[in-house]
Amino acid sequence: MIRIIPWGSVPMEEILTRRDLSKDVSASVAEILRTVRAQGDAALLDYARRFDRVSVERLEVPRAAWDRAAEQLDPQLMRVIRRAAENVRSFHQNQVRSGFVCTGTGTVMGQRVVPLDRVGIYVPGGTAALPSTVLMDCIPAKLAGCKEVIMTTPPGKDGQVAPAVLAAAAVAGVDRVFCVGGAQAIAALAYGTETVPRVDKIVGPGNAWVAEAKRQVFGQVAIDMIAGPSEILILADGNTDPAQAAADLLSQAEHDVLASAVLITDSESLARAVQDQVEHQLDALPRRDIAQASIDENGRILCVPDLSVGIEIANALAPEHLELCVDDPFALLPAVRSAGSVFLGRSCPEALGDYLAGPNHTLPTGGTARFSSPLSVDDFVKKIQFTYFTPAALQDVAEDVARFARAEGLEAHAHSALIRGEARS
Repeated sequence: MIRIIPWGSVPMEEILTRRDLSKDVSASVAEILRTVRAQGDAALLDYARRFDRVSVERLEVPRAAWDRAAEQLDPQLMRVIRRAAENVRSFHQNQVRSGFVCTGTGTVMGQRVVPLDRVGIYVPGGTAALPSTVLMDCIPAKLAGCKEVIMTTPPGKDGQVAPAVLAAAAVAGVDRVFCVGGAQAIAALAYGTETVPRVDKIVGPGNAWVAEAKRQVFGQVAIDMIAGPSEILILADGNTDPAQAAADLLSQAEHDVLASAVLITDSESLARAVQDQVEHQLDALPRRDIAQASIDENGRILCVPDLSVGIEIANALAPEHLELCVDDPFALLPAVRSAGSVFLGRSCPEALGDYLAGPNHTLPTGGTARFSSPLSVDDFVKKIQFTYFTPAALQDVAEDVARFARAEGLEAHAHSALIRGEARS
């Protein structure tokens, strides 16, 4: 049962502490990375047999299989995937930017925005296939101008990639798909194998092994973030429908036993009603065992004296998803300083953001929204700055450059600035 915590009954440190129930997989991941780096495709096929318990005939999924998936998929689901893709594309198009140039007397300086050549997106497929992640991770990369988007995803029980995931790959513009998951997929993308090309950056969520693999290969390649278990925090007033609030809490609890679902409210009656509704709605969930474990271990309802206290706690927690279920959510929005994605009002469930609204659902977790941002077009570009000075412009500043260099004890730097003026005189 989800716990109700009256304000002042437990220390704030306990409220803000996230339970870490994950096990240390760093040594196991390091061994997987070493093996894939040394053995390439053979290691990937072996790990598929050992971890996924399937025999994968070929690592790369042929394009014909994508086409079949799109043709055979339920037409209504295909329509929804296309609609979602258009919404994601429309939202992220606003993030595309170009460089700039600044000119002065004898000077030209600026910045070029250059897309990464090849990026890898990891699409989870363990407890559930996630075609939505394909759209969220590939479309911004394509808008950025990346030449090639490589996708890896685990095989299903039949040894194949889920048809909905393949269909989404075709809609989003993925270039190549590989049937490989887990830490071994991250290794393949980071180091390259005989079949899987090495990429410049790896993005996308995953389980503890995937997250740890991304941590360990960072430096060989870039990564977007270290994604942890899913989180939702609902800030709600007494006018909120308890059944709706409970449904939103469970929408994240069913992801993973480590997921956290938190409600903060200034209404004790709402807190009790939501507690009852969570128990009632759990019985109807196909993934009840997962959601129940998540709620029992990580779920909580915090009763606060007023919503201003609630918003400060929300900022301190910096949740992945924050719902503002209040009469005037736009009045509270300016007070939000740390959250991955904010859902405003009572008609905006977090699930809307997972699938259809358009803003990205690959978000900072574990409190990292204090300093990081949702996946965006910016994740798929790099910036190159440039500087040009005419001889006269350099002569005008050479003495100052030298003065600065000598203040740092770097005489060669000073000489480099001054020598050109000496050559002219």
